[in-house]
Amino acid sequence: MSSSLHQPSTDTRGEQRAWGWVAHLRDGGTTPWLAWEGLGASRGRYLPGAQQLELLRRLNQAGHPGTALADSVLAASAAGRGRADLELAGAVPEPAFGPAPVDPAALPAGELVRVAASLLADQVADAGLPEPEVRRAAAWWRRGYRLVGDPELADPLRDQLVARGRPPGGREPRVLVVGSDLGTMTAHAWTNRAFTEGVNAWREWLRQLQERREVPGRADLLAVCRAWERRVGKARVHVVLDLGSVPRLAGDRRSLAAPTPVAAEAGELARRVGSVLGLLVLPDARETLLTTRLRPRVEAAARALPAAPALVVPPEARDWVESAAERMREGIKRAGYAVHGDLDALVPRWSTPAGTVVGPTPQATLDLAVKVLLDERRTA
Repeated sequence: MSSSLHQPSTDTRGEQRAWGWVAHLRDGGTTPWLAWEGLGASRGRYLPGAQQLELLRRLNQAGHPGTALADSVLAASAAGRGRADLELAGAVPEPAFGPAPVDPAALPAGELVRVAASLLADQVADAGLPEPEVRRAAAWWRRGYRLVGDPELADPLRDQLVARGRPPGGREPRVLVVGSDLGTMTAHAWTNRAFTEGVNAWREWLRQLQERREVPGRADLLAVCRAWERRVGKARVHVVLDLGSVPRLAGDRRSLAAPTPVAAEAGELARRVGSVLGLLVLPDARETLLTTRLRPRVEAAARALPAAPALVVPPEARDWVESAAERMREGIKRAGYAVHGDLDALVPRWSTPAGTVVGPTPQATLDLAVKVLLDERRTA
C-alpha cells in the first residue's frame, strides 16, 4: 500500500499546519507563519484570525504573555474600521470571493492595534469603576484657588496640590488660567480628549478645527478668562504662563513638579481603546475608566519605552495656529488680566526639523499597546 495514503491531503495539511502554529504561539513561540512547518491537532471549530495570531507572536517577541493573556488575544475581535478577521495564506484554499488569506507578518501595524484596542477595552471594562474619592473641602481661612486652562498642565498641578492637603476652592479663590504656547496647548487638547470624551485622528481633528477657525476649548485661554470673569470678576482671574508661579499663587510655598509630556502614541492608543469602550459602557463610565484605569497603565508603559516625541502641529496647520495665538495674546493684553509670565510665549516658535514625524505612527502605537498588555500581565 502506498505511504501517500497515510499522508493528509493538501487542504488538511494546511489546516493542521495552522493549528500547529497556534499551539506554538500559545507556548510562547515566535516563529513567523511562513517559516512554520509543524503540524497540530484542531483546537476548535475555527482557526483564530491572522491579526490575532500575529499580535500574539509580537507579544511573545517582546516578553512572556502567559497562557491567560494568549487565550484572550486569540479570542479577541478586530474592532473598529478595517478588515474582518483574516485567514492564513496556505492554511485554507483561496476563496472565490471575500478577502484573500494573508501572511500575518505582512499585516500593517494598524491592523494589530485594532485587536490590541479591543482587548484593552475589555480589560478596562472588566476592571470596573474605582471607589469614589472623598474630597476634602478647602480650608476657609486660606486664600483659595482654582486651576483651569490647559488640562494637561492644570490637572497634574492640581493633583499635586490636593496631595499636599490643598484642594481647590476656598475663600475668594484666585482663578489661575494656566497655559503655554498654542501649538503645545492644541496637542494637549487632543491628548486630553483622547483620554476622556473621545476625538478623531490627530490630523483629521486639526483639519476640522482649521476649517471652523476654532481654537480647542480649554486651549482658548482668552475664552476661559472671559467665562471666569463673568463668574468672579476680572481682578481674580490670572493668566499663568510661568508654571513656577503656580504654588505661590495657589497659597503653597513648595515648588511643584512640571507635568510630564505625553507621547503622541499614548493619545492614539487611548483614542482607539475609547472607541471600543464606548460600546461596552455608558459615556460617564467610559471617561472615568479611561482616566483612572487606562491612563496610568499607558503612561507607565510609555515611560519604559525609548523616549518618543510629543505631539507636534504639522507644517500645514502652523500659520493658522500662529494667527490664532497672536489674536489670543492681543485679546488678553487688551482685556487687562493679570499675567504671570511672558504673553509672547503664547505664539509658538517651531523647532521641529523638516521631515520629523509630527503625529502618532501605527508602529509606535502598536509597540506601546504590546508594552501595556505585557505590563498588566506582570502586575495582575
